[in-house]
Amino acid sequence: MAAIGLGRRVVHLTVAAGAACAVVSAAASPVSAADPVRPASRTEPDSTDVADARLVARIAAQLAVKAGVRTTFRQTQTLAALSAPLVSTGTLVFAREHGVIWRTETPYRVTYVIGDAGVTKVDAGGRQSTRAAPRGGVAQVSQMMRAMLGGDLSALYSQFDVAAAGTPARWHVLLTPNQPQLAQAVKALRMEGGMYLQTLEITAANGDTTRIAFSGSEGIDALSPAELALFGAH
Repeated sequence: MAAIGLGRRVVHLTVAAGAACAVVSAAASPVSAADPVRPASRTEPDSTDVADARLVARIAAQLAVKAGVRTTFRQTQTLAALSAPLVSTGTLVFAREHGVIWRTETPYRVTYVIGDAGVTKVDAGGRQSTRAAPRGGVAQVSQMMRAMLGGDLSALYSQFDVAAAGTPARWHVLLTPNQPQLAQAVKALRMEGGMYLQTLEITAANGDTTRIAFSGSEGIDALSPAELALFGAH
């Protein structure tokens, strides 16, 4: 039973990581850097808030050059229940109109598709063994992702306290949940990048961490027919 519980925690972290990647990429919907979205929780943001909002808007505009991105990843999960980290590698495809395809290649092959219908698990043989709507913190992240697909950066500030530093060429962003339900699942998200997201670190409420390093990122204008099929699109 302990092994089953641990397996579920790993799956939930993986799905949360995929949803978080979608959030980061979805936040890249075109916005104007001259008219940044400000934190909704403060009626009179100070100069630091405004500077952070301007930087986030510039980062979002930069990431929005393409309709999606393909990248490879190396994920390291550090769980309190294990003495050694869990390391996995694979590829990730994000398409703003559809969602995320998260393919793990090692240590085993499995694909998670995070889209409008929820989360679909596809095994190595291509069989879709699980389809379910996200729950809890993952659900909130997914809902926020969909809102931001329309260029609504205010959704980011409605769920997180945001701190940003650097320049569009080399930036750092810290997201801290400001909503109780989301805070029950996620303590913080830390991101670094430039033209594309380079690292994402998720700290769960229980202290477990997931760090994902991305490499070889490239922008895409459209998905392949096989990728569209995973989302049930034609």
